[in-house]
Parts: sequence; C-alpha cells; structure tokens
Amino acid sequence: MANLIGQYKEVLYMLAEIAASTLELIGVLIIIVGSFRALVRLAGSLLKKQPFRVVVDLGKALSLALEFKMGAEIIKTVIIHNLEELAILGVVIVIRALLAVLIHWEIRIEEKESALKADNANGRKV
Repeated sequence: MANLIGQYKEVLYMLAEIAASTLELIGVLIIIVGSFRALVRLAGSLLKKQPFRVVVDLGKALSLALEFKMGAEIIKTVIIHNLEELAILGVVIVIRALLAVLIHWEIRIEEKESALKADNANGRKV
C-alpha cells in the first residue's frame, strides 16, 4: 500500500511539474507574441501617422501572460518540499499579483485617456 501511495505521489509531482512548466511556457510565448504584435502595430501607426495605444495592447498581453504564470505558481504549491520553498513561492506570487494589478490599472487609465481624447476630437463635452 505504501508503495502504491509513493508511486501516486511521484506521478502527481511529475504531472504538476509538467503542467507548471507548460503554463510558464505559454506565458512566455504570450509575452513574445504580444510584444512583437504591439511593435508591428506601433511601427505601422507611426508610418501612417495614426495614434496607437501600445500601452493598452502590450499591457493586455502582459496581463494575460501573468495569469498563466500565476497558474503555474499555484500548481507549484503541490510540489513544495519545505517552508523555505513555500516562502519563496509566496513572494513570487505576491510580486506577480502586484504586477497584474499595476498593469490592469495602467490599462484602465490609458483607455480612459483614449476615450477622453476621442470624445474631445468628436466635439463632445465631458
């Protein structure tokens, strides 16, 4: 029975490591694709001399990537072996959560500013 439980734990740890690594890879890919997309759209808008909200587009990509990376951190709690690892993981989660909040806040401010500019350009009073 103990051997079966030991094998079960090994499979659980292996699956948790694979899932966490996969989620982190997805997060990194989202950052790369989102950054490249924002750069291409920014270059296009500069050539056409049209405004582009790079902060909003890039911020949304970063926010989504952080969500995947937070998911990976949560899964990693399954494979924690001691309190030191738990403390480090807790700090990482808090830092990523703060980054997510800051990114959402920056996106919200940028969207409000863009809406105000659009309203002013259309002759509306705000």
